[in-house]
Amino acid sequence: MIELPGGLVLSSTFHAIATGLTSLLTLWLLYRMFSRLRRARWVEDTPTSKIRSAAQGLVELNGRVDADGHAPLISPLGGRSCLWYRFTVEEYRRSGRSREWRTVERGVSDRPFLLRDDTGQCWIQPRDAEIHPRLRRRWEGRRRWPLSTGAQTGVLGALLGRRYRYTEEWLQQDDVLYALGWFESRGGGREAMDPQRIARQVISSWKADYADLLARFDRNRDGQLDQLEWEQVRAAAASEAQRQMHSAAQAPAVHVLGKPPHRGLPFLLSDHHEEHLSRRLRRQSGWSLAGMLLAGGVAGWLWLALIRG
Repeated sequence: MIELPGGLVLSSTFHAIATGLTSLLTLWLLYRMFSRLRRARWVEDTPTSKIRSAAQGLVELNGRVDADGHAPLISPLGGRSCLWYRFTVEEYRRSGRSREWRTVERGVSDRPFLLRDDTGQCWIQPRDAEIHPRLRRRWEGRRRWPLSTGAQTGVLGALLGRRYRYTEEWLQQDDVLYALGWFESRGGGREAMDPQRIARQVISSWKADYADLLARFDRNRDGQLDQLEWEQVRAAAASEAQRQMHSAAQAPAVHVLGKPPHRGLPFLLSDHHEEHLSRRLRRQSGWSLAGMLLAGGVAGWLWLALIRG
């Protein structure tokens, strides 16, 4: 048994668990405080770029989201037309005197969508992004999936059915979007291309249909390609490689914003204004600081009791 300051007595096992958990919580809140603050500084200090002139690497963009003519997504809980969604389904559970909401379903869409500004367009790949949407709805019901029809309703459902809470967030067509992430341009002559590698790929694809290859290059019709004929194959493949490279250089560049390849760099998407997002991140850092001080005080109190005991 461990006696805490103030006369409270705890079992050794419970004291050890409580000490460990509060210490870990303190360290996690310390990390969260600095990570939120660092993200706020990234938002404040990164200059906004235009899509057409954005440098390769970490950039900040502002524009409007667009589906590029594709059919919109339909959110699974509210059936809303959108370009991105995130949802959570919680079930209300009772165990003795304990009452809690426990998450039973959650999900997030990862289909790319377009960000447009007055200079061009950029594909946003939202997978692994930290997203702060403005549009959010929370409500309750008696079905695990609120759009389904196979559940009890009415008074009987209220008495016997389970209780669920739904939370859904989404981005929709023409929403203003702030984006901070890793910008890359592909095609349009921007990528270095190896003509020899492309020629080898062309020859490999021709070999897949060897009968056609013989029909094109077996000049003496002996059923095989001799050294001179193979030289003709390689020359034709080199010419095809040059044609493909020229075609790729003429194609318009495709811009993509996604998760940075280097750890520690941010990937943020938000339909809040940049200043509002910065304040929100700083508030989260402040709350983390307050929680860290509280958890640290409890952890220190428990460690002091352990040392004295």
